[in-house]
Amino acid sequence: MLVETLLLVTLLGAGIVMLAPDRVAGKLAAGISVIPVALTTYMYYVFLTDYNGAGNALLSPGEVAFGTQVPWLNLGEYTVQYYVGLDGVSMPLLALTTILTTLAIVSAWTPIDERQSQFYGLMLLMEVSLIGVFTALDFFLWFVFWEGVLIPMYFLIGVWGGPRRKYAAIKFFVYTNVASLVMFAGLFALVFATDVTTLSLPAMATAFRTATGLPTIAGYSLATISFVLMFIGFAVKVPVFPLHTWLPDAHVEAPTPVSVMLAGVLLKMGTYALLRFNFTMLEATARQLAVPLAIVGVVSVIYGAMLALAQRDLKRIVAYSSISSMGYVILGLVAFTPLGMGGATFQMVAHGLISGLMFMTVGVIYNTTHTRMVGDMSGLADRMPWTAGIFVAAAFGYMGLPLMAGFAAEFFIFQGAFNAATLGASAPVLTSLAMFGIVIVAGYLLWAMQRTLFGSFTLETDYEVGRAAFHDVAPLAVLLLLVIALGVAPDLSLDMIQHAVAPLTGGGA
Repeated sequence: MLVETLLLVTLLGAGIVMLAPDRVAGKLAAGISVIPVALTTYMYYVFLTDYNGAGNALLSPGEVAFGTQVPWLNLGEYTVQYYVGLDGVSMPLLALTTILTTLAIVSAWTPIDERQSQFYGLMLLMEVSLIGVFTALDFFLWFVFWEGVLIPMYFLIGVWGGPRRKYAAIKFFVYTNVASLVMFAGLFALVFATDVTTLSLPAMATAFRTATGLPTIAGYSLATISFVLMFIGFAVKVPVFPLHTWLPDAHVEAPTPVSVMLAGVLLKMGTYALLRFNFTMLEATARQLAVPLAIVGVVSVIYGAMLALAQRDLKRIVAYSSISSMGYVILGLVAFTPLGMGGATFQMVAHGLISGLMFMTVGVIYNTTHTRMVGDMSGLADRMPWTAGIFVAAAFGYMGLPLMAGFAAEFFIFQGAFNAATLGASAPVLTSLAMFGIVIVAGYLLWAMQRTLFGSFTLETDYEVGRAAFHDVAPLAVLLLLVIALGVAPDLSLDMIQHAVAPLTGGGA
């Protein structure tokens, strides 16, 4: 009942915070959000000690941890269940969700000064949906949570965002909602063409993987068409090139705590769904399309990095960096090797922590200087030493500094993809091109650090620029420690991840 407790505590907490006075809403939300962190930490410990051999829940439903399966609805010939559980892929992402939510709420204490109870209530409501996305194992239930994330995010951007917040919120909502419809069409084309009688994800995976005699349309197998439709639907959420155009607007207009959740967790919904649906249910098709999918990933790496190189707004720089980083995940997934797929999932967690840290740091700088433009400020290291030091550490983490989570994730992906059989002779070329993205990342981050942090202090502002408050710096320090911890001891997550993806990679771990 631990998953149910997580959902119930967070949902009730969201309602309580929305009804609370503004003056206590922030502290109350932070206190309530600590409960899911504590529960998840306990579940993580139990998983490490008791469930570390669990397989991929979509392939081995009997091995799912913390599972609950109860009949729910009867939709004609299809049955819907309340079916939740965790495996080695979803457990780290659940922990990432609860930790980042708490830290994002604390980071909102300074910038959010109006309608606070509604803001913090929506943050907790978004956490409920995110927990559901990573724990639901029935498609109907999963889709409710998947779409449920859109509602609080739309209001968080549209009400508390920047000058173009309404445009950014509508663009985000339209892009992701249309993408869901495309994905839905691709999935149910397969459901109707097979003998599926339940919307349980393990049952659907088994039916799709063993289906024979599927019809062809315009010379293409239904499996291929469904794969492409689902890939497009999930790729918008990732996002990958060329489906990324909603992301910079959403990030720039969203308040910093919302950007933290958007980059840290919401983008991982897309890559998580790709692994759960495309690469698990349609493994054979994914292997056939591995090379074009890898090309999409590599183009996203280089294109996102080049776009970041051209920006002058710190927030836009970090936003475009996310497109580049998610390209590495695609490359790792299509490798279908233990290190490739394991590293891709590890990259989801590592990028979630590092991107959250970068956005929080930019937010602290903006709260103090009231500008994000690189050309408007310099010499901040003298005035804000702790913030500047953490910003430098986060940037080096993004660049792949050894003993930090980003280095471990990228190393695993490159090692797993370099000789991947699915990519054939193109594997070394595509991997090498992706590795070149790190050079571009170093270029724009080193330039941004040198311009804003060092030299003489020249910011022209009526605001006093000094050390940030403790509650602004503390979340940064916690995230930095987590980034270092996973870099020093990646097996805290990688071991369980590799056990989970082993059925897809030939059983190796």
